[in-house]
Amino acid sequence: MPAEKPVVQARCVRLLEKVADAASLAPVIETQTLSRGATDLLIEVKAAAVNPSDVKAATGLMPYAVFPRTPGRDYAGVVIDGPVGSIGREVFGSSGDLGIRRDGTHATHLVVEADAVVEKPKSISWEEAAGIGVPFVTAMEGLRRAGIPKAGETVLVMGVNGKVGQAAVQIASWHGARVIGVVRKDELYEGHANSKVEIINASATDVAARVRELTDGKGADIVFNTVGDPYFQAAHKSLALRGRQILIAAVDRIVQFNILEFYRGQHTYVGIDTLGLSSIATGAVLRELGPGFASGHLKPFPIKPAAMFSLEQARAAFVAVAGSSRDRVILRPV
Repeated sequence: MPAEKPVVQARCVRLLEKVADAASLAPVIETQTLSRGATDLLIEVKAAAVNPSDVKAATGLMPYAVFPRTPGRDYAGVVIDGPVGSIGREVFGSSGDLGIRRDGTHATHLVVEADAVVEKPKSISWEEAAGIGVPFVTAMEGLRRAGIPKAGETVLVMGVNGKVGQAAVQIASWHGARVIGVVRKDELYEGHANSKVEIINASATDVAARVRELTDGKGADIVFNTVGDPYFQAAHKSLALRGRQILIAAVDRIVQFNILEFYRGQHTYVGIDTLGLSSIATGAVLRELGPGFASGHLKPFPIKPAAMFSLEQARAAFVAVAGSSRDRVILRPV
């Protein structure tokens, strides 16, 4: 007879119902019985990130989010049960459905498909590995869909100091592209890069005019617009012939769109929603990034002690993210 699969009593953050705003969140800690399927892994979670999408789903902005549920999309941990050869592996991962359509990572344990996980580099801490997920997957999926930038191409990143913006800079500069970043006030680029990042202060400079000046009139081959409509026109006017604009967010959903300039510029607009990616599809994206982390061309976000919370402090972690904290916020189950 086949051996029985282990069952664990996991301590989980639970969202019982939709609330109006982050201040109204009232997560509780409950015990849930977890066991894996034949092709799944049972993971002891060492660290899990809190993303803006976790907060949005909790406040009803994602109608497909289920209640009650355990939130959380990103994780890092140790496999404690799984197919032959998997036990003891140190892994990390992310997902578009974990924590939204099914129970997620804000818990002591997690069940996930074996093909969803990625090996954690030894040089990266649990907290750093847990913080890679959503920002790097979003950046990589955008650049995959738009065409991975090459040496000699220019990538313009709107909202360069956000986590997705920083991940996009790392990936683009890893592949040899020139990177120009846009900030909304006078500040320097805060993240890692593999080459110089030129900065444009949007509050003091005409972004498109400056991009044309920096590129001898050509414009940007790729604009990664992490902000959305506030930068839509500047991004549009910054595009080179056959340029591509990547869009991942919106403040107001409707923008004016110059169709003539669009088709005469032979432009491409790429929309990215990582919530549409399964755990397995997300794992495939992360595996493409593996060589970059192994070589040091890609670096995880630094995790500050003040941005780490216990499961019992989940509400404070959610409120910090809702308040647009620039820190990568992490839950540590133990």
